[in-house]
Amino acid sequence: MSYRDRDRSTSSRGFGGRSDGGRGFGDRDRGSRGGMSDRGKASLKGTQPGQGLRKPRWDVHKLPKFEKNFYKEHPVVTRRGHHEIQQFYAAQQITVAGKNVPKPVFSFEEGGFPDYVMNQIRKNGWQSPTAIQSQGWPVALSGLDMVGIAQTGSGKTLAFILPAIVHINHQPYLERGDGPIVLVLVPTRELAQQVQQVAHEFGRLSQIRNACVYGGAPKRPQLKDLEDGAEICIATPGRLIDYLESGKTNLRRTTYLVLDEADRMLDMGFEPQIRKIVEQVRPDRQTLMWSATWPKEVRKLAEDFLHNYIQINIGALQLTANHNILQIIDVCMEFEKEDKLVKLLTEIMQEKENKTIIFVETKRKADDISRRMRRDGWPVICIHGDKSQQERDWTLQEFRSGKIPILIATDVASRGLDVEDIKFVINFDYPNCSEDYVHRIGRTARSSKTGTAYTLFTPGNIKQASDLISVLREAKQVVSPKLLQMAESARGYQGKSRWL
Repeated sequence: MSYRDRDRSTSSRGFGGRSDGGRGFGDRDRGSRGGMSDRGKASLKGTQPGQGLRKPRWDVHKLPKFEKNFYKEHPVVTRRGHHEIQQFYAAQQITVAGKNVPKPVFSFEEGGFPDYVMNQIRKNGWQSPTAIQSQGWPVALSGLDMVGIAQTGSGKTLAFILPAIVHINHQPYLERGDGPIVLVLVPTRELAQQVQQVAHEFGRLSQIRNACVYGGAPKRPQLKDLEDGAEICIATPGRLIDYLESGKTNLRRTTYLVLDEADRMLDMGFEPQIRKIVEQVRPDRQTLMWSATWPKEVRKLAEDFLHNYIQINIGALQLTANHNILQIIDVCMEFEKEDKLVKLLTEIMQEKENKTIIFVETKRKADDISRRMRRDGWPVICIHGDKSQQERDWTLQEFRSGKIPILIATDVASRGLDVEDIKFVINFDYPNCSEDYVHRIGRTARSSKTGTAYTLFTPGNIKQASDLISVLREAKQVVSPKLLQMAESARGYQGKSRWL
């Protein structure tokens, strides 16, 4: 079958005086961390997510046949020798595992994409593929299952969207009542919207439609996009489960499945929904899983959902941070954090490029800090899981445009927030795990740029000290003697803060 022809100014600024008895900004409300709008709320009602969905009894021999191998190796790639490929792997920090791994491509032309894809690539002025694209495209276009492990900002969205478009254009057209051919599961609505932008940019040239479904937004417009015949569905698990249970859509035609930021979806508690959704997809599908880290929970998911998969890793397998980020750790006491933040922001706001994200632990604290900072004249806005979609869209637009250079956020923005010119990240509160630390600071230094991450680290974070030191050393950063002393104290005194 051929391709379809588809065609501020002083350090004396404060935050209005402390009213919380010296505890910092607001109470530590761990229970309020993260939003509920995209998650399966059914568990709060005593039921399991997707309880109304029945697992189909798949008989692969009776299912309609479909094509998934469209890769024709470029003659230049065929002639490329083993030594040259190994040199490329070393230079790009690529490691691969699996049988019969296709050779990487070094240029867009070698990828073998049709004209309607190449025209957009040329229009965008891109010079060469990223590392994950170089190796990921030949694997995905060959119809193979794969796991891609790469940092955020590595170009993974394009790594799965372009093969998805080629895959769609080799399938029969959708008929009334058909669900999507391609399903992309993502953890947050922000990431869903960013994937949709890429899908639209490249899909419109061949008249491929998409639907973006996520919680916290009206259902009717999303349903209309699905019912009008969307070949690509980009979805958060909770909202998709709602549509599947109510019979508004189905996954019988889905033959290309993407699990994006799988580690984050598991962190957010989406595993039951993911398993229910994947049950609805035919077992001979092509599955691509993407993750920034490779913990045992993600490995288990890969073993359960993928068959004879090829694993592609960009960078070290251990937890690593972008080496273009200067990491500065300030070991301090909790009551010192407010004054340190004021001094730090006063310096940052004097810089020509000063776009900054401040990460805090809870939604309550995010609201409290932003309210008090605005009262004192700081140009700041706030985003977290309880904000409406309209508020979040407006907030991100103001931040992206640079009209308001300071964004206070919970971990809702630690992944999936793609703003190219963030120069500073401040961890006012250290996250619960060092994986989240890596993702937070990864909001800066995107696309080979540089950035700076400041972290206020207190005795309350002592259990994270050793992991943080490992990340710093791997990135060849300066490690504070106080942090080393704290880590030693944690090992020697079972977490008691006797490091001072």
